[in-house]
Amino acid sequence: FKIFADIDVFDIEINEYDPVKFVEIVKALEPTFGGINLEDIKAPECFYIETELKKQCNIPVMHDDQHGTAIISSAALLNALEIQRKKIDKVRIVVNGAGAAAIACTNLYISLGAKPANIMMFDVNGVLHSGRTDVEDIKKHLCVSEKFAGHTLAKAMKDADVFVGLSVGNVVTQEMIKSMARNPIVFAMANPDPEITYAEGMAARKDVIMATGRSDFPNQVNNVLGFPYIFRGALDVRATQINEAMKLAAVQALAKLTKAPVPDIVTLAYNEKQIKFGPLYIIPKPVDPRLLATVSPAVAKAAMESGVARQAITDWERYDIELNNRLGLDNQLSRVLGAKARKDPKRIVFADAENIRILKAAQLVYEDGVGYPILLGDEEKIRTIAAANSVDIDELPIINTKNSDTQHLRKTFGELFFQKRQRKGVNMYEANKLMKERNHFGCMMVETGAADCMISGLSRNYPVTIKPALEIIGLDEGVKKIAGMYLLFTKKGPLFLADTTVNFNPTAEELAEITLLVAREVRQFNIVPRIAMLSYSNFGSSKSPEANLVRRAREIVKQKEPTLVCEGEMQGILAFNQEILKDNYPFSELINGDTNVLIFPNLASGNIAYNLLQEIGGCDSIGPILLGLKKPVHVLQLGSSVRSIFNMAVIAVVDAQSKSKVDTREAIRKAAFWKKRSR
Repeated sequence: FKIFADIDVFDIEINEYDPVKFVEIVKALEPTFGGINLEDIKAPECFYIETELKKQCNIPVMHDDQHGTAIISSAALLNALEIQRKKIDKVRIVVNGAGAAAIACTNLYISLGAKPANIMMFDVNGVLHSGRTDVEDIKKHLCVSEKFAGHTLAKAMKDADVFVGLSVGNVVTQEMIKSMARNPIVFAMANPDPEITYAEGMAARKDVIMATGRSDFPNQVNNVLGFPYIFRGALDVRATQINEAMKLAAVQALAKLTKAPVPDIVTLAYNEKQIKFGPLYIIPKPVDPRLLATVSPAVAKAAMESGVARQAITDWERYDIELNNRLGLDNQLSRVLGAKARKDPKRIVFADAENIRILKAAQLVYEDGVGYPILLGDEEKIRTIAAANSVDIDELPIINTKNSDTQHLRKTFGELFFQKRQRKGVNMYEANKLMKERNHFGCMMVETGAADCMISGLSRNYPVTIKPALEIIGLDEGVKKIAGMYLLFTKKGPLFLADTTVNFNPTAEELAEITLLVAREVRQFNIVPRIAMLSYSNFGSSKSPEANLVRRAREIVKQKEPTLVCEGEMQGILAFNQEILKDNYPFSELINGDTNVLIFPNLASGNIAYNLLQEIGGCDSIGPILLGLKKPVHVLQLGSSVRSIFNMAVIAVVDAQSKSKVDTREAIRKAAFWKKRSR
């Protein structure tokens, strides 16, 4: 709720099994809350509880397990039917499962136009038919004629157009899919194991459209696409309930959004060049930033039109802006980066593992599926620190770079390092000795492919950490200078700052290279860079050497990348004040668009600005992100928080995905020091 729709929520567990008493307790809480979302209540009690609470409460009440699945699957069904060129009032639907979600889904399909006579539902005792005496009243309208009493699921699926599974795994076979009508639709939504796996369903026939509840396959029916945004719309008009009209409005909004062009931030998360409406995309992705401003207004309008809103929205354009400003792009970008990292987690060397914050972050990285941490340091010391702070690192490898266990590896690394530095003042003895240092050892792991990226610097100063990376890994092709960049999350969206950590007083040529490095990195986030090169003067108003340097740097940038949106030299206020910019400098490339990159003339100004923005502005951040190396090595600020370390790990993994060709999961499976061979 908070992450996706900026709704403050309180998770309340009630130790009560009597539905009547449960209703009384929840009803008594009504004056405190604006809405109630019911979770994990089984049928048939859930039907009574929701019905009674709707009668007795004057605020929205929704059982998400029922209606969330119904709304999302209904939107997916509408789109799948359109692609398959079928009409909802004509198709024959088989539903396996007769619990709360299945009943709600079927009822909503009927509201959308499906004919009850064309629907056949199964529970554990077989088909629901009029001759059965064990069918609850709430399901009787879904019973077919008693003449179908002998139908099995396999028989029902023959020539069916749609299969909806909300039951248990592995009850549908490929033969059943093959027996369905032409261009079938299969929603196998049982979790964690669907009624038929995505791979088996897709292999059964080429004309099928498949959806599951799984995030690792296309067309995930995920309740998070619905309930946060439905409640946001309901709360914003002070609705007294969530009625059928509001649910149908959410369905139509989701279905329509799927057909709109997909933003780059979504394709970034799923490592896809393009995502577009079709058999593999019939429902929006959970990370789509447009969901809040699409579903919530539709629900709010439906509440007003159906007479359950106590407060009207009159300025819909302003409401749309308010919704988008609630979260900013920061939360969206954070979620997208996390999702991208989890799709292909990489091996991360933590060089300062004898620190509790590193250990806590490493535990989070592993448990969240972002990466595979490798801890460098004294094993006894690390385990003592972890045990004293209840940090679980039992499944993580610990490598002591100084003991006899790593002597052979140190020798190998030392020889490689000597080959790199033998004509630059390093002899064989020094090369071998340096491999006992964790930064050198960690960099060699990355360089040789034993790891994919490294994070260091928490307890050491910046230059000490960078030096081994430069000597061992080296600069990327065409790069002459590395640079340090911070990513700040603001309400207006992400803001990239450079150089904040490396180059003290860059020349115009170096400042131009820094700018181009940053632009390249920003594009890795699927964000179009819009760059302001900052100074104390505006567009030639001062002829001082400092202003001339920035002006010259911008000229070099435009010579090398003429299409890059880059402006300067300019004062900081102009980068964000469109009114002043338009009135005084209408020629500027930054007009009619938000600035998202700030390039500072020197290290002092960049570092000061970053720290002020972070502390006074309350901005969350990721950084410093080191730019220009062949392989990912990132250096933490002294005293970085656990959250900052975790964020840097995510960036390191995403960076490594584009630079490492190693099949990481296979490497993990083969590595002897991993106690748990597969995730």
